[in-house]
Amino acid sequence: MEAVSRTAQWTAAARALESERPDRLFNDSYARTVAADIGFELLERYAGAGTVPFLAIRTQYLDRAITRTVAEGGIRQVVFIAAGMDTRFYRLPWPDGVTVYELDRPALLDAKARMLADEPQPAGRTRHPVAVDLTEEWTGALKEAGWQSERPTLWVVEGLLFFLPEDAVRTLLATLADVSAPDSVLAGDVISRAALENPLSRPFLKALADDGNPWLFGTEEPEQLLLDSGWSPREVKQPGDEGADFGRWPYTVPPRSVPRVPRSFLFTCDLRSATRRGTQHTDEEPRS
Repeated sequence: MEAVSRTAQWTAAARALESERPDRLFNDSYARTVAADIGFELLERYAGAGTVPFLAIRTQYLDRAITRTVAEGGIRQVVFIAAGMDTRFYRLPWPDGVTVYELDRPALLDAKARMLADEPQPAGRTRHPVAVDLTEEWTGALKEAGWQSERPTLWVVEGLLFFLPEDAVRTLLATLADVSAPDSVLAGDVISRAALENPLSRPFLKALADDGNPWLFGTEEPEQLLLDSGWSPREVKQPGDEGADFGRWPYTVPPRSVPRVPRSFLFTCDLRSATRRGTQHTDEEPRS
């Protein structure tokens, strides 16, 4: 697999460690399989303060956001952008009739298929791997796989945005809004710019860059980023906030007004009402 794809095995290793705790937040019984040895090697290589707790919190936060959205919102098509070694198709309690689309690079999807070849397919749900390069046009391949643009979609963008330059982040988020039907939802995570500039993070960031996986993007204003891209934030939380702690975050959470603090943000958004296939916005904030 490409170097950037191996970070998916790093996060899978963290999920495996959480799943093996007696007080685990979730049980990902597939995580150790898809992590393989390389995932645990990278987990050690990228070790840093808060890495493992954050990945556990992020997984649990998005697990809850996803299950709540499909249960309460009635959405039946879910798209994981840069799905990596995500195993939610297998382990979450999906309602009958859900179709999951997993977008990622061909080599990663092939490797994942081999690793999970012996796992039984859960009943009542369908999974479509969609091999794409997200730096190129990808919506056509998603449609060919069966995704229907006229139906609401839950988009999940986990562990991706900080690997992209800012223009690519904005293009991706705006594309998701433009192709979405009303009542669509976006969930994911992003980091602050200060997290990229924190001196204490230099060894971690250098290891990522040396492995061909540099972190490129962060923002102190995730709400504005999402609004500019056509999404209305329902909630934006930092690890340690109520609803994004789960007894795992060991640090004090500084107020957002405190500058130059490394932060991670977890978000759930609704499609802005005027956003639909390039339609002009009528909300107060102009779209950039």
